Amino acid sequence: MPKQKSASQPPLKVVIGSDTFPPDINGAARFAERLAAGLVRHGHDVHIIAPAFSKEHGTFIETHDGAKMTVHRIKSYKLINHKTLRFVWPFTLKGKTDQILDLLNPDAVHVQSHLVMGRALVRSAKQRGIRLLATNHIMPENLIRYSLIIPKFLEPWAMKMAWKDAGRILGKVDYITTPTRRAAELLEQAAGVKDVLAISCGIDSSKFANATPTSNKPPRILFLGRLDYEKHIHNLLKAVAKLPDRLGTLVEIVGDGGERKNLEALALELGISDRVKFLGHVTEQELPKAYERATVFAMPSIAELQSIATMEAMASGRPVVAADAMALPHLVHDGDNGYLFPPDDVDAFADRLLRVLDADKKELARLSENSLYLIQSHDIERTLTIFEGLYRGDVDAAKTSDDNSSEYLLPIGRLNARLHSQVLQLRRRARLANALVKKNTEVTAKRARGAAKKAKAAVIEIAERLKSDE
Repeated sequence: MPKQKSASQPPLKVVIGSDTFPPDINGAARFAERLAAGLVRHGHDVHIIAPAFSKEHGTFIETHDGAKMTVHRIKSYKLINHKTLRFVWPFTLKGKTDQILDLLNPDAVHVQSHLVMGRALVRSAKQRGIRLLATNHIMPENLIRYSLIIPKFLEPWAMKMAWKDAGRILGKVDYITTPTRRAAELLEQAAGVKDVLAISCGIDSSKFANATPTSNKPPRILFLGRLDYEKHIHNLLKAVAKLPDRLGTLVEIVGDGGERKNLEALALELGISDRVKFLGHVTEQELPKAYERATVFAMPSIAELQSIATMEAMASGRPVVAADAMALPHLVHDGDNGYLFPPDDVDAFADRLLRVLDADKKELARLSENSLYLIQSHDIERTLTIFEGLYRGDVDAAKTSDDNSSEYLLPIGRLNARLHSQVLQLRRRARLANALVKKNTEVTAKRARGAAKKAKAAVIEIAERLKSDE
């Protein structure tokens, strides 16, 4: 794919710091990956600072979302009570972030959390006068559950202290962003910060475009995400058990996490294990196919600050049934592209699923088209343009994504003829773009290898200058 440089603007050097980055699979990691890859395709020089995912640490050229970028992997350790997450020893981290920033002298530093990596980078960037952004993907409530030292009766106090700590760190940056207006309001209230910008994580909808109409023959429910408690996947299984047997509903659960064994046991207990497939992680090539097979995407989580998986389902033209919690109502417009249910209300959840699984072709087509229409406001190119303006400190640049417009929140019902035609045209263009990308994969790979060779010498130099004394 050719580089898409911003018109009449010089390329930027950007450092993105994250406590979690691919091969980790979670919303924050996927956002950081797609943001970085999009910036690379726009011609910018992007450096990632993230924990190592194995014993090997140092500076590497890595390919993420089809783009090659420099990744500085810091020595890390496995989190004892979490299946996938790793952490960096904080007491020596700032020395490493100081070294990297001194070497790179970037235009901007963008941290993806305030915990460990972000905390060190904020201090390093502030001391050097580098423009500083922070995107919050975290709700402390989700992290405290994995604490080994905090007793349950102290959790409310711990959450209050965690939000206060978040505000103390985030309050030091030039711009604070979070994916939705609702998430921004929560952050402002809980952490005591001001002027939080709502910028959608964005999505390249063409990657999920397909020509397959939504069908409930057979009815198939998809969940995709981490199999951790706050996702409340147990409610999905309980809701499925309440659906009429005549439907023969199938369930696909994509992802992995600490709750998988418990969920498998629950499916067995509910007598639905023969209809529930736990697929684990799937490849990037298989991911769009999972959405394409689905009749409806289910998201019972109560802790989503946006939900990239829900956006991918919408880009696939699939209805969504989601909990009426946190930022999910921003994506799922009740009655338009799916339905909302009160959190933890399993009967209501089953009822909303049944509305989709029992719908006729005309109704399924309406829900699907509305998903395709709404996802247009979350275009990744718009997100990239906004962040480029923030990195440059452009005071006149837009600072919020199109999903925050008043038109986005209006009820749809059924698309009028003009919008119907527009959605169909966009879908055709997306499928053609997908076909073109596949056709040119080999050529793109050759170009990427050439770019990697050119970057190799620079990486070796960086690695030598950043040798750890560990």
